[in-house]
Amino acid sequence: MAQRVYIKVVGFSDEERHALNTVFRLSEQCRTMYQLWTTQAAEPARVALLDGLSWEARVEAESPLHRQLPFLWVGPNAPANACRALQRPIHWPEVIEGLDALFGEGTEVGVAKEDDSPMSQRHALIVSSDRDERLYLRARLALARLTFADEAESGSQAVELARGKQYDVALVDSGLGDMDAWALLRQLKNGRKPIRHIALTKAARSVSERMRAWVGGTALLEHPPDAERLDAWLSRIELGPAA
Repeated sequence: MAQRVYIKVVGFSDEERHALNTVFRLSEQCRTMYQLWTTQAAEPARVALLDGLSWEARVEAESPLHRQLPFLWVGPNAPANACRALQRPIHWPEVIEGLDALFGEGTEVGVAKEDDSPMSQRHALIVSSDRDERLYLRARLALARLTFADEAESGSQAVELARGKQYDVALVDSGLGDMDAWALLRQLKNGRKPIRHIALTKAARSVSERMRAWVGGTALLEHPPDAERLDAWLSRIELGPAA
């Protein structure tokens, strides 16, 4: 039976909250749906997610008024009564697993339970000038167990990152302001540390662009990327041994 679980969130940066809200939206596809609790919520919170770097979180964890509310702790020095303690950088599948251990089945969100899954050892590069899109893509990759991801706001920054690190996957926004996306793709594919799997987010696609992508082995995704299309592309990737 479907259920909705309200979660009280205390602390966390704006970016972490944005990613968390994205994960909550993705859970709408599952029988156990997670939603941020507010004072206007239809039901009381059933669990809390506490930021160990926030003094409010420590007060929340130690308050006798909230003794019956289970909580997940993110950060060092977790209280003994925490249901689960997680560390930064936050791996969102671990957050989902902690919640599912209390309320649902982790397999429903499409996240592998084993930490040694092949995708968990790989590295991704997200290239977009749009902060919201970068956070959305990071959350989607995390749900596919690809939690090691770097972000670039421009093509030149992406080239610099790719020179110093081997990436297995790259998601490139076609609307970069400083560089033609196709020129960037060539550099990422043919550089000293070539990236094997690249997807380009693009709204308009001509026949010539489709052929160009097909010949170059580049996936074309919607803009913004459709969740099902992106997940299908990730599921088809057969990565070799980690570099």
